[in-house]
Amino acid sequence: MNRPLSRLALALAATAGFAGMAQAADPESCAAVRMSDPGWSDITSTNGFAGVVLDGLGYSQNVSTLSVPITYQAIANNEIDVFLGNWMPAHQAFREEAQANNSLEQLAENLGGVRFTVAVPSYVSEAGVTDVSDLAEHAQEFNSRLYGIDAGSPANENLQAMIDSGDFGLDGWEVVASSEQGMLAQVSRAERREQWIAFLAWEPHPMNANFDITYLSGADDYFGPDFGRADINTVARAGYAEDCPNAGKLFEQMTFTVEMENALMDRLADGETAEAAATAYLTENPDVLEPWLDGVTTLSGKPGLDAVRAHLGL
Repeated sequence: MNRPLSRLALALAATAGFAGMAQAADPESCAAVRMSDPGWSDITSTNGFAGVVLDGLGYSQNVSTLSVPITYQAIANNEIDVFLGNWMPAHQAFREEAQANNSLEQLAENLGGVRFTVAVPSYVSEAGVTDVSDLAEHAQEFNSRLYGIDAGSPANENLQAMIDSGDFGLDGWEVVASSEQGMLAQVSRAERREQWIAFLAWEPHPMNANFDITYLSGADDYFGPDFGRADINTVARAGYAEDCPNAGKLFEQMTFTVEMENALMDRLADGETAEAAATAYLTENPDVLEPWLDGVTTLSGKPGLDAVRAHLGL
């Protein structure tokens, strides 16, 4: 009598164990992860990493190309789940508004110690422009323009604030808004002709290898100290990690390095898609998967690391 009962107890315990494993995965409502890309190659790169891993786990990734202000609105409206490009302190105003409305949560700092401020080609700095206070006396050479990125971005607002403040004698200067690619095309043209240009620059980015540039000092009040030293965070709509704890755990653990992002952006510059570039990098550097996938399962509750490695053919 006792043995059959013991067998039944073991069977029930095993069944409960399997059920527990299945419950470790997310509900079907989490299967599609909605993400944003402002059109920046660094976020395209990190979204590429995330997309390949999500595919291997049985999720799908839906990326929308949205400006930074629209991204934060979409997060607040529950239209975007995760954004890998919360640059701080540049996005401070958006963060404060979102936190006041309880519409956003931070999951992780995914990259630290990056730079983001005004730069010039090095032949310009060698001619004496090393600080933003040096710009005004060379207004004619610069055509009184500061080249920024997408309209409405916090970075462009910082450039406009530098003009409006009167701190640097930039009255009459103009912020030229453009896409990242458009701005860099303008830098490339100026460099070929050895014309003077002042523009937004940041690292990680291939521009640091493709152009000989100098970051300007003096803009600490607008971009932060140490040449706009910044941290990049992963943020999500409020409640995402609670609604989708398995995917939330992945994004809490997914961090990057400057070297990783530069490597991926180099591949993008060579014409590869983000998915192909990320797949190639992860195939060549599979060790980065282990900390990302520690305790993470597939959508169906199977071991995540094994599934992603199999997805990559490892």
